[in-house]
Amino acid sequence: MATFVIKASKFLLPGAVQRGGYLTIQDGVFGCWTAEAPDGMPVVDCSGKWVAPGFVDTHIHGFHNHATDDCDADGINASSEALLRHGTTSWLPTTFTDSAERIEAACASIAAADESRGAGFVGARIQGIYLEGPFFTAAHVGAQNPAYLSDPNYELFSCWQEAAGGRIRKTALAPERDGSEAYCARVRAEGAVACIGHTDATFDQVLAAVNAGATCFVHTYNGMRGLHHREPGVVGAAMATRETYAELICDGYHVNPGAIRAMVNAKGWDHVALITDCLGPGGMPEGNYMSGGLPVVMRGGACYLVNGGNLAGSTATLAKVVKNVYDWDVVSAEQALRMATEVPARSAGIDGACGLILPSRPADFNVLNADLTLEATYLGGALVE
Repeated sequence: MATFVIKASKFLLPGAVQRGGYLTIQDGVFGCWTAEAPDGMPVVDCSGKWVAPGFVDTHIHGFHNHATDDCDADGINASSEALLRHGTTSWLPTTFTDSAERIEAACASIAAADESRGAGFVGARIQGIYLEGPFFTAAHVGAQNPAYLSDPNYELFSCWQEAAGGRIRKTALAPERDGSEAYCARVRAEGAVACIGHTDATFDQVLAAVNAGATCFVHTYNGMRGLHHREPGVVGAAMATRETYAELICDGYHVNPGAIRAMVNAKGWDHVALITDCLGPGGMPEGNYMSGGLPVVMRGGACYLVNGGNLAGSTATLAKVVKNVYDWDVVSAEQALRMATEVPARSAGIDGACGLILPSRPADFNVLNADLTLEATYLGGALVE
């Protein structure tokens, strides 16, 4: 296992950014930061660069022409391998609105992929599963399959959780559907995060779900009732509920930088989680693909529904998203990096496993240039080639 110290200009540590100094990597796990180099250990010199936790993508359907709805464990692992080469060291494979049987199969395949990994596997770590649907409204169905929309159903969730081997960490719903409050309360009691999205709910309906335990908004602004001064809607509720988290797709297509800035100003950067919502075609050439059972075309950096032409999802990586919000002067470099590491990890309840540089944790980290372009990625202290 790798043992060395890394020298850098800035280290993104939990308490603060440490300028200069050295971070020990001991047998593939993080040691401590020190101002002086420890004696007798090789030094990896990253002067002029950032060292930050590996990116954590908590809303992503697949990558490199593989997706969760393929129900293919090998495909999930292939996505993990490709994501790692773009700086994402942890992810939550995200399902689509589909039949109950297909969602169960997708959960089982993700669990099988996770269980199949031996010590030599080099790919982004699966930190859980995100159920995006099927408990949504037709009014904001987006690129979800409308044939399978239904009311929240805890018995179905329990069945999917069993197939997942207990890995489900997030589950999304539209609060106006019958049974939403009871569902939020029950899944939260079991340690899963209830999320609000693909919804035409009123402000009061969203507050009822938040009061029942929902804590996260699905790709905020997209697929939800917007802000109006007499009916604040879902976007208004996201802005007004300070302790909830807002996912944002900052790929340059889904949300205008001004709207991103408004959300960050309303909630604080520490409650805005950068996500990609990347579809299976991510990392592939432009062309026609299937996603979530629907035909899409990838062009110009995003995916669009073939029928209707609406945005279907992103093809971005978190490395690109982080650089975007920094280049747009929405947040500082430190904030951009935290919004793609510790904030999404905290929003999904997986910060005990990833998103932070802490002693004894696997040394999954990125080295970035001053302009936040990705320079190198390490998994378990080993450089990803």
